[in-house]
Amino acid sequence: MSAVSSPGSFTTEDYASRMSRAADAAARAGLTGLLVTPGPDLQYFAGYAPIAITERITMLAIQAGRKPAMIVPVIERSDAEAAPGAGALSMAEWTDGQDPYAATAELLDPDGRYAISDSAWAMHVLGLQERLPGSTYVSVTSALPMLRAVKDGDELALLASGAAALDAAFHDLLRIRFSGRSELDVASDLADLLREHGHSEVEFTLVGSGPNGANPHHQVSCREIEQGDMVVLDFGGIKGGYASDITRTVHVGEPTDDEREVYEVVSRAYTAGLEAVRPGAACQEIDRAARRLITDAGYGDRFIHRAGHGIGLMGHEPPYMVEGETSALEPGMCFSIEPGIYLPGRFGVRIEDIVTVTEDGGRSLNSTGHELQIVS
Repeated sequence: MSAVSSPGSFTTEDYASRMSRAADAAARAGLTGLLVTPGPDLQYFAGYAPIAITERITMLAIQAGRKPAMIVPVIERSDAEAAPGAGALSMAEWTDGQDPYAATAELLDPDGRYAISDSAWAMHVLGLQERLPGSTYVSVTSALPMLRAVKDGDELALLASGAAALDAAFHDLLRIRFSGRSELDVASDLADLLREHGHSEVEFTLVGSGPNGANPHHQVSCREIEQGDMVVLDFGGIKGGYASDITRTVHVGEPTDDEREVYEVVSRAYTAGLEAVRPGAACQEIDRAARRLITDAGYGDRFIHRAGHGIGLMGHEPPYMVEGETSALEPGMCFSIEPGIYLPGRFGVRIEDIVTVTEDGGRSLNSTGHELQIVS
């Protein structure tokens, strides 16, 4: 089996630029460099995704003043050399029976301070610490959280394609009967529609009907959907190598005035969050704008999660729209805005779009409207 190919049409020069920016960011943060292990970071910086992440260490070292270097097991070298970013780095190898940490240590500063991918295995970090007792390691998310946050034009196109596919799947779903069928049935329909609209992976199809919708992370159950239910639909996956995510709330039959009121509050909260998006604004301002509207409407204690999360190669990644996150928004950042109100024992409402920061504000990548859809 060969390695998974990189998403999009990114070139060796694209990967070289990413690694150069990462080396500079690490230096500015007072770090010797960045150590990248299999997972989304390695895919982002080298276009390489080993077919199986095993106990054999693979690591890319990005350090200012040095050419990026990656060490791989010899049995996987040919796959690594075929990655689109391989031309921008030097390649080292180790063989079974050899000390992999001694071989990896040759690429590093013995007294270096490195940010390391969150996906790194503890045994690898500990192995390097044993070989290089003067070295120290910090989580890349804590030290360099925004490395993948600003998307280029190709990345934005891939995220927009995923968003359009979810919009299309939702439109198709509205023609399917809800009443008298289980949440599992509807979730299965959603999964089929995501694949029909080009998703290579379906990562989640959350269906929360009636009181189940009051649990923001309710997955799916055998509960039969009934007339009069509010139904929260949160679904997404992978298209073109990049993640997709959307939430829409529908109603089976005509809603009550109370249900309409709650829905409208959430819709206005989404709009408030979107209007707060602009370059230079702190991430927490998006959460504050959405939360303020819900709180003023009397439901502040029922909005029980952050207002949004970044998205890219992963469904959840920095930046996060949450109180206390003071990082400034930059053009090209992409994240969800997803306010919600959850009334235990009754119902829940959530609306979510993926938004990108533009030069003068914010723009949703989703095109489906936020009016309450009535289903049968």
